[in-house]
Amino acid sequence: MNFKILGTGSYVPENVVTNDDLAKIVDTNDEWITKRVGIKERHISVTDTTLDMGANAASDALENAGVKAEELDLIVTATISSDTACPSTACMIQNRIGASCIAFDVSAACAGFLFALETAMGFIERGTAKKVLVVCTDRMSKLLDWSDRSTCVIFGDGAAAVVLEATEDGYYNSVIHTKGGNDVINIPAKDGCSPFYKNEPEHPYLFMNGQATFKFAVNSISHDVAELFEKTGLTKDDIDVVIPHQANKRIIDFAQPKTGIDRDKWYVNIDKYGNVSGASIPIALDEMNKKGLLKRGDKILFTAFGGGLSSAAIIIQW
Repeated sequence: MNFKILGTGSYVPENVVTNDDLAKIVDTNDEWITKRVGIKERHISVTDTTLDMGANAASDALENAGVKAEELDLIVTATISSDTACPSTACMIQNRIGASCIAFDVSAACAGFLFALETAMGFIERGTAKKVLVVCTDRMSKLLDWSDRSTCVIFGDGAAAVVLEATEDGYYNSVIHTKGGNDVINIPAKDGCSPFYKNEPEHPYLFMNGQATFKFAVNSISHDVAELFEKTGLTKDDIDVVIPHQANKRIIDFAQPKTGIDRDKWYVNIDKYGNVSGASIPIALDEMNKKGLLKRGDKILFTAFGGGLSSAAIIIQW
């Protein structure tokens, strides 16, 4: 058994923060940010929670797919900024949209969408789920040190979702890798208030070694794509669209030639959203879908990398 995408949806907060806005609170400017990462603006939450964004994206995807919440067999949510440790964001999305199916979270940072798709595929392949909602939602703004110009300019808030349906074809194959460690990217969880715990976190907010992240990202994209081609028997000429994780435009610019896939096949929208963690790829997918840029039969390659360190690549047929 396989799956196809029935519909897509997304949601971003109304509040848009430009590079000029950031220059008022941290030592930076539009030229520096644009040249370094290719971002012009990002959406930052004022009142939206991680749940709010995820539920809105889920409702949008269900409407686009023509599927009712009660038809769902499974909800998988990828997030690293859940409002509560328990219930999970997926459980609360289930409650918010009126579904009654199994629901749980996965945590793979910026590779979360692809890890969630692969998890959903397992349920579909075993025949235990026919319709699945995959949601990616993150309020990255709550994880940042807003005095650190090397990180606070990169990220944005938002959510996106896809509705999957079991079918005979549509999913080709995937590669997923994890190289455990926190020396390159680390996001601490709140310690709580135990009177016995004395260990203070070295970095109380998101920490990222920019150069090491850049190197890992470029290498993982090229290696994962090559490995995926070997597994599927497809070639660069078979791919119609590449939607990479939107972390840094320079990463995409460096990685693209290494894959051999023509630059005009790569969809990039980081300038409008920044890095929205696991939601980046499905936001771009929804944008392409709503703009009519995809046609049935297109072979789409997703490639992502992030904290963990984790990376993944998947090829599907639209």
